[in-house]
Amino acid sequence: MRYVSDVLVVDDGSTDGTEQVLQGISGIKTVRHPTNRGYGAALRTAFSYAIAEGYEILVTIDCDRQHEPCRIPQFLAACSDDVDIVSGSRYLRRFPGDSKPPADRQRINQLITQELNRLLGLNLTDAFCGFKAYRVASLARLELTEDGYAMPIELWVQAAKHKLKIVELPVPLIYLEEKRAFGGALDHAEIRLGVYRAVLERSLLRAGFNIDGSWQL
Repeated sequence: MRYVSDVLVVDDGSTDGTEQVLQGISGIKTVRHPTNRGYGAALRTAFSYAIAEGYEILVTIDCDRQHEPCRIPQFLAACSDDVDIVSGSRYLRRFPGDSKPPADRQRINQLITQELNRLLGLNLTDAFCGFKAYRVASLARLELTEDGYAMPIELWVQAAKHKLKIVELPVPLIYLEEKRAFGGALDHAEIRLGVYRAVLERSLLRAGFNIDGSWQL
């Protein structure tokens, strides 16, 4: 079942035949990166497409089957006129059948979420859920540069800078029984946490904050 009329797939330099499969599906739009550029780059491509095409609301879901498309109408409904970002949260409440998250992923998510809340005055419970709805006019105000998995950190810093209204929507916590990896050094939890904190500091400074969350004078 299709829950929206327009579907965009960002193919981030796949080498497994995804490009050919997509060509055989009617009714979807595809933007392909010739080479793999990263999670953040794929999202930024989707953002740019939505802005250029004049869409009002953009809903994003990841490609790893963690997100249930049947919940898209809930995200659209929650993205009312005064809301800029509706962000899915896997920790706002429990659902029957929720998965047990990998311990290191949950710990790092909690740490970064707490740091964002403390530094920026946010009230997030899940900083890294990719299931979101964005008001496209608000997206156009953000200056996003991160290509990798840390891009959501930069997004939250920019959202705080522009005082965007954020609401969270509970979604099930789904981890499938399959090998999961970030790739390279990011598969090591402490290295990944260090990269995330470096991106947070860099994003704060670029947005005009000090590293303690105060405004630069």
